[in-house]
Amino acid sequence: MDSIDLSVLILAAGKGTRMKSNHAKVLHTLAGRPMVQYVCDAAEPLHPRHMYLVIGHQGEQVQKALDGPSVRWLWQRDQKGTGHAVLCFQEAHPGASGDLLLLYGDTPLIRTETLRRLVDHHRATGAHATLLTARVENPLGYGRILRDGSGRIQAIVEERDASTDQKQIREINTGIYCFQTAPLFDAIRRISSNNSQGEYYLTDVIGLEAAAGLRIESMATEDRYEYAGINSRMDLVMLEKELRSRKLDALMKEGITIRDPDSTFVDDTVRIGRDTEIFPGVVITGQTAIGEGCRIYPGVRISDSVLGNEVKVLDSSIIVASRVGNGTTVGPFAHVREHSEIGENARIGNFVEVKKSRLGNGTKAAHLAYLGDAIIGDRVNIGAGTITCNYDGYQKNQTIIEDEVFIGSDSQLVAPVRIGRGAYVAAGSTVTEDVPPNALAIARGRQVIKQDWVEKRKKAKPYGKGTEGR
Repeated sequence: MDSIDLSVLILAAGKGTRMKSNHAKVLHTLAGRPMVQYVCDAAEPLHPRHMYLVIGHQGEQVQKALDGPSVRWLWQRDQKGTGHAVLCFQEAHPGASGDLLLLYGDTPLIRTETLRRLVDHHRATGAHATLLTARVENPLGYGRILRDGSGRIQAIVEERDASTDQKQIREINTGIYCFQTAPLFDAIRRISSNNSQGEYYLTDVIGLEAAAGLRIESMATEDRYEYAGINSRMDLVMLEKELRSRKLDALMKEGITIRDPDSTFVDDTVRIGRDTEIFPGVVITGQTAIGEGCRIYPGVRISDSVLGNEVKVLDSSIIVASRVGNGTTVGPFAHVREHSEIGENARIGNFVEVKKSRLGNGTKAAHLAYLGDAIIGDRVNIGAGTITCNYDGYQKNQTIIEDEVFIGSDSQLVAPVRIGRGAYVAAGSTVTEDVPPNALAIARGRQVIKQDWVEKRKKAKPYGKGTEGR
């Protein structure tokens, strides 16, 4: 394919009123990415000379979400139809030449292979315009393809303007086209808004070109998802379900076991290594990368994180924007929060929360601990109930625990504080000062035993009927 003479125009200016949303329609996400991003990604492998995105409603937000070297912006301040969008392109680039591939920002499942075949067919036949069409059992809502007795395309009629007989036609226009730019520009200046919506229809260009004797070609697709547009929340859910199904199918073909695809949600942006096994009820989102041979157990959510090889994430755990090293186990019921890094062969166990902390290799926090704003070395044992007291009422402070430290159960480490290498902290201690290496820190109240105290109390204050204690 000669991409030098190919430009791509993606229409993404509309508000999408049926979405009933405060956000531009094309920014609604499917499997972790804005719907229009999928259209850009499908067109980019064609290596077009330029890719233009027509924006209007909340255009600044669209620019912010999608800005990149492959995209050029074209404003359509007043949305007066698809034909008007192309007219805006002509006015901005009157000297454009070659072929123009026209797409829609709300058709996220269009495939690169289909677009490539469409452009190739357009050029091989010498067509002035080539339509992507489909034959469907229920054509309701789509424009119908009108052909003459010899099968040549004569025009496209929109559903709302079609006669009763025309509505029986089952060949539909998907709205995806490839045009020769010069005749397109000539025809676009001659279309009118004399229709039920008062808009400039791009479909009228086909009738004008056919009437002028220009060659109009078509290519059919049998995949109904490729041209399905998103106009409502129901459409969004339907296409996302298909997209996620395709993602899981692709992962399984690459050697990943998905125990229950119906209850597993994996974003399109996620990467997973072979021989990893994912159990039911798992949600993996964002820029997550999971290594080989991992086990992700039921009820787990992982977002924007990197997991090494042979990692186990046990039931009902959450990992967000963090890194987990090879051979480490997290969970069950653990929460690894943003900006945490867990080393190799470590253990983050039951009801342990880690926030903005780094834990070294072989370090274990097996249960019931909070580790926030901490740097923890290798082979450290964190006892049950340990808390790094990182907030002093004004700012967060850091706890540093060096290698091979033992922290006894129910200890509070009041930051800023450093526990030296090889030191021990006795159970039940509240540590407020640095602990030297290889030392034992005991910071707790002295135990006092009062013999026979209970009996003396009962005699001094016996329980009576209806009194407190009954």
